[in-house]
Amino acid sequence: MKIIIVGTGKVGSILVEQLSSENHDIVVIDTNADALKQITERYDVMGIIGNGATVEVQREAGVDKTDLLIATTNLDECNLLACLVARNLGARHTIARVRNPEYASQMAYLKNDLGISMTINPELEASAEISRVLRYPSALKINPFARGRVEMVEIKIQDDSPIAGMSLFQLRNKYQLKILVCAVARGDELYVPGGSFVLQEGDRITLIGTPADVDTFFGKIGIVKAKIKSVMIVGAGKIGYYLTRQLLSMKISVKIIDQDPVRCRELCELLPDATVICGNGSDQELLTAEGLHSTDSFVALTGLDEENMIISVCANTVGVKKVIAKVNNISLAPVLNQLGLDTVISPKRLTADRIVKYARCMQNYEDSKIETLHKLLDGKAEAVEFHVSGEADICGKPLKDFKFKPQILIACIVRQGTTIIADGNTVIQKGDNVIVISGMEALNNIEEILL
Repeated sequence: MKIIIVGTGKVGSILVEQLSSENHDIVVIDTNADALKQITERYDVMGIIGNGATVEVQREAGVDKTDLLIATTNLDECNLLACLVARNLGARHTIARVRNPEYASQMAYLKNDLGISMTINPELEASAEISRVLRYPSALKINPFARGRVEMVEIKIQDDSPIAGMSLFQLRNKYQLKILVCAVARGDELYVPGGSFVLQEGDRITLIGTPADVDTFFGKIGIVKAKIKSVMIVGAGKIGYYLTRQLLSMKISVKIIDQDPVRCRELCELLPDATVICGNGSDQELLTAEGLHSTDSFVALTGLDEENMIISVCANTVGVKKVIAKVNNISLAPVLNQLGLDTVISPKRLTADRIVKYARCMQNYEDSKIETLHKLLDGKAEAVEFHVSGEADICGKPLKDFKFKPQILIACIVRQGTTIIADGNTVIQKGDNVIVISGMEALNNIEEILL
């Protein structure tokens, strides 16, 4: 596909990295010549210096022959205008990053009347991800599939876990549940494991099953689904606002700390049911005085990755049950894991992943289309849900009769509302939703899993 990306900030850079690796024809537009030079030298993409919301620059980029224009600058209005211009000049699809909470209620209008294919709010995406994790605090990450019928849950195997030292064959025989361990991160290595794979302490594992089966399994291995009743948030930006609003709707007590007195007064008016503290959230004495030791969860949402890391380590040290840190520099993930910070949220990464999913879904194939896509284990692998709509070659025969590419696993099949954990005798049928794990390459079509 031909794709135009307007803006070379962090989101734009991540998009260029991911989409260029999938062999798309990419043009990048930005007013910053130095940033544009860096990105064009690093990746095989074309760069144009200029305002991406103007007719002249978009025509120079060939917008009339473009499949998708993505506007990711720091200005919402510029992004919306760029999409409107692109649509009028002939672009097939447009995506705008829109961050202002005041526009949230107007999203339907923006999409329908302005002809924008998708709007995405990084802060809203991040708050939704955090609130989802807080519903199951023992999990590092939760990804829904098949409209919530199936969940993919990431956990870390603790030192005293009964499944440490157990092979996946032994795991299935002992617990007799319809769950599947589909990916394991051990240090810097990723494994898409077979039945003889032995789990170890410290492994980060991703497993899949129905919510009920996952709950039952966690109970059997001693992971208790303790309900979060109180949350302390440091950082009253857009994510803090969205998250507090969501948590209050879940009847969770929220205390939010920020050192900007103007912002604190705003939040007192917008969120009267929350406790708003004006102070330095990195001050350990303040955190202690405000009840850090007794809170169920701590979320660090300041604008500085380093500050979020430091105060999250402090919260971890005093024994807070669930600690979540916002970190946009995802390359810090190995350091964070060593510090014991296992749940990390990157709004820009979430935004890029959503947009990449949309780009993949545009490439409609006759026999299958992508319904859901999630990155796993810090982006080392991905899980793709395909809807098998035609007579694909993989239909009609047991899976054991096929040869699959390395690092590929068919994890689960949803057929007419019934969840099937796949094995060698499973047969894929037309109409199935098939969830595939890939540890090596990006998948656009279910046929690409075959050798």
